[in-house]
Amino acid sequence: MEIHRSARRHGIDEADIEHAVEHALAALDEDNDETINQVLYLGWNRAGDTLLEIVVLHFDDGRDMAIHAMKMRPRYQRYLTRGGDDA
Repeated sequence: MEIHRSARRHGIDEADIEHAVEHALAALDEDNDETINQVLYLGWNRAGDTLLEIVVLHFDDGRDMAIHAMKMRPRYQRYLTRGGDDA
């Protein structure tokens, strides 16, 4: 997975970004103005002490690029308690 510089803005380690996506508790398709598949992943960092929100673009050519990563905001908690239903 490529990590765009915008995903580093909040200081989340690249390995934690990849871990949260690979072991996501929820994956939510997000609407965007592009034809690119954009998914919000919610998952733990490697230490298991911080929930993260990661936005990844999945391109038609098979590339994946994380464009956003930060500590999970409370508004996403509902997706974890309901089992990760799509938004």
